[in-house]
Amino acid sequence: MSETPRDAEQAEARTDDWNARVVEEFRANEGRVGGPFQGAPMILVHHRGRKSGVERVSPMVYQPVDGAYAVFASKAGAPTNPDWYHNLIANPGTTVEVGTETVPVRARELEGEERAAVWERQKTAMPGFAEYEVKAAPRRIPVLLLEPTA
Repeated sequence: MSETPRDAEQAEARTDDWNARVVEEFRANEGRVGGPFQGAPMILVHHRGRKSGVERVSPMVYQPVDGAYAVFASKAGAPTNPDWYHNLIANPGTTVEVGTETVPVRARELEGEERAAVWERQKTAMPGFAEYEVKAAPRRIPVLLLEPTA
């Protein structure tokens, strides 16, 4: 059975509601959240819609990398990249919330050995990402590095 436009809209609305609850919890608890993300390093990534121009905020697990923040466009192993990935590629200058701080950053996609090293560490630290990799195949999950600009 194929997904209708209405199905896609409903799924997007559920995701938006879920993200809004995680963002609220993150901000209320100085960057900490519970549930499936209990104890995981979390970041709120601001991104501007590449088509709409609307600013959005997406909660993500991150990996610290030499003062920067690696994020993973896993979309839980879906066959397509998440919208925030496309938005950051189109508009790489943005901000992130880490704990109680807001940090200006610039996004860049990691490639080659640099990507492989970060991705392997992430799969070791959080094995669910290895499951996403299998589920997403043949899509290669992008890894973006959010580097502070100030």
